[in-house]
Amino acid sequence: MQVETMETVENPITKVRKLIGFGVPDYKVHEWGNSRQKYCRIACSPILHKTLENSYWSQRGLKSLYDRNEFLRQS
Repeated sequence: MQVETMETVENPITKVRKLIGFGVPDYKVHEWGNSRQKYCRIACSPILHKTLENSYWSQRGLKSLYDRNEFLRQS
């Protein structure tokens, strides 16, 4: 979940609904959605890294520094 999205999410039900929308498995949705971690602690946790993978960020238009470096090294 994005930090700006998580700032407005305080209700565990809303967290669960958003995690379901990202395609997280049911057993993890309730574990992560009902955690007491706020958005600033979720930013560095496995919750964010497992939910929003590199494909999510690529679709948003953010490019990987590693991919760019590999491209420049091959040129």
